[in-house]
Amino acid sequence: MQIAIMEFFSSISSPALDVIVMALTMLGEETVFILFITYLVWNSSKKRGFAIFSSLALSLIAMGLLKAIIRAPRPFQVLEEIKGKRLETATGYSFPSGHTTGAAAFYSALSLTYRKRIVSVLSAIAILAVGLSRMYLGVHWPIDVFGGLALGITGSTLLLPRFEAMWEDRQRMMKFTLLTGAISTTAAFILTVLLETGLADSVGYTDVMKLLILTGSGYLGFHLSERLNPYETTATAGKRWARYGAGVIVLLVIQGAKAFLPDTALVALIRYLLTGLWITFLFPAIGIRTGMFTRS
Repeated sequence: MQIAIMEFFSSISSPALDVIVMALTMLGEETVFILFITYLVWNSSKKRGFAIFSSLALSLIAMGLLKAIIRAPRPFQVLEEIKGKRLETATGYSFPSGHTTGAAAFYSALSLTYRKRIVSVLSAIAILAVGLSRMYLGVHWPIDVFGGLALGITGSTLLLPRFEAMWEDRQRMMKFTLLTGAISTTAAFILTVLLETGLADSVGYTDVMKLLILTGSGYLGFHLSERLNPYETTATAGKRWARYGAGVIVLLVIQGAKAFLPDTALVALIRYLLTGLWITFLFPAIGIRTGMFTRS
């Protein structure tokens, strides 16, 4: 049945539909998640940003570990008639779908956070679109998509309320961010050494390393920011958009540097380390000193 479904998507493909589906699949990519969470953390609600970041990150780390353990091949690697598309986003193994897991975790978290019908409807459409897009592009089996849906939705449903409550308990939040941040960062450094020396499977564990270092640096940044440079997210609309634009430009430079740097685990580690720290600590710290943020 899975083969029949994949053959169906292959049979309806066309250049025009390819363009539409490739745009839809981007709704499940890290850039969308990072830009939205960044806006929350800088301009709206650190509590919501922390909760959505946490539930999304832990769901994705679980997904990455499952991929590395199960090591399922992708459809285009098994079926000659399936031509994989947008393969630069098809990193790692097949089960479960990373895009679908991320979309399910992120958009279900938005629905649970805002609890408005329009948000829930648009979120459901986004999740469905991402899941279907991964099959249309020939990079995931139906079971990969169903696995991603289950993991992402379950992860956010169980974790989001707990992380929202944690933010209200300052002592607990500070201990959690320090301990989890330190463990995740240490694990990412160890994994990087193993990847660089060829002792770890690069296909299975490169994405896991990126997720661990982004999560770890993000948590350490939250910890340092709340301890050393607590800030207010409130400001005039013009000021909020100005600081968001300034911060995102640097963020895009950090991530865009991969086009000019060696494609190694160490370089990826540094990029994602800087990304997490920039969002949760470095930019707010600079912003307080330059007047873009107000100390709380």
